[in-house]
Amino acid sequence: MPADPRDPAPATVVVKAARPEVLPDAPLNPPVTLASTYVAGGDLEYGRYDNPTWQAFEEALGALEGGRCLTFSSGLAAVATVLDLVGQGNTVVAPRHAYNGVTMQLADLEARGRATGVLVDATDTEAVIAAAEDAAIVWLESPTNPALEVVDLAAVISGAHGAGARVVVDNTFATPLLQRPLDLGADIVVHSATKYLAGHSDVLMGAVVTRDAEVHTALKSRRDLIGAVPGPMEAWLALRGLRTLHLRVERAQANASELVRRLEGHPALAEVRYPGFGGIVSLVLAGGAAAGDQLTRDTVLWVHATSLGGVESTFERRRRWASEPATIPDGLVRLSVGIEDIEDLWADLSEALSRLG
Repeated sequence: MPADPRDPAPATVVVKAARPEVLPDAPLNPPVTLASTYVAGGDLEYGRYDNPTWQAFEEALGALEGGRCLTFSSGLAAVATVLDLVGQGNTVVAPRHAYNGVTMQLADLEARGRATGVLVDATDTEAVIAAAEDAAIVWLESPTNPALEVVDLAAVISGAHGAGARVVVDNTFATPLLQRPLDLGADIVVHSATKYLAGHSDVLMGAVVTRDAEVHTALKSRRDLIGAVPGPMEAWLALRGLRTLHLRVERAQANASELVRRLEGHPALAEVRYPGFGGIVSLVLAGGAAAGDQLTRDTVLWVHATSLGGVESTFERRRRWASEPATIPDGLVRLSVGIEDIEDLWADLSEALSRLG
């Protein structure tokens, strides 16, 4: 059966969504609106409340995730705004292995007596659902960062809802091309748009997507009040990056899968962790922390850096950060596989691994 252009595939949505109206001499791309002040009488009013350039990115990502999107100044600003939905003294359940900024924010809320954070093994579905009995929010990642554990999202979301909790899913690693948590019943999806969505290591931005009108209004009100808004240029760059998301994810995933195939059984490695999709791989070095640190010093193409999701391949030993949980092995090196030629990536990585003995 032929494709229906009225119901395009995600690879088409990333290219076509949020374009200006097709008219003679009209630009193909939405412009950057550099404005802090608008003429009174319309919907915009003031630069902290909205911006046409934000709106374009929000329209595109909302179409990809299947909800309404709000942009923020960073992924952590998005996280903090969502956690603001938690009432005084309420509980948030989150993975013990998660984005470091999330667990640090939960620890901060707990230290200030604002909320209680309960960290669980997110792969233990029954344990997560049991913890949700007293929770306002169940926060999920799949795959988890940096352990790359896969969560049974559908089962956990259903169980958490049965316990009366809202469910938030950080979809930064998978992107909406590989999974759409709202379709599985999640209430809120969070992104660090800095990573795969923008994709070129040149933007700090966050995003939240929901289908719940009440939640959207609450988050918008908090963003207006706190002012955690993106710059117009950042939003424009993120939208430009989003246009090639399907190509970048496809190539990064192909590269990651091939690297995993070649790395299996390597004598320098105690373990290769890969969820079976996406561009993130975690290697546990047999030589522990010292071997991990040496690996990140000994490559030419692979860059030692803490972020991920860009076109270039980066890696780091995660336990170099004191805030990383002790259940993450000392020798775990998280790889963000880029879109370079696979043979070049392999030659560089395998040569560095060979020097570990």
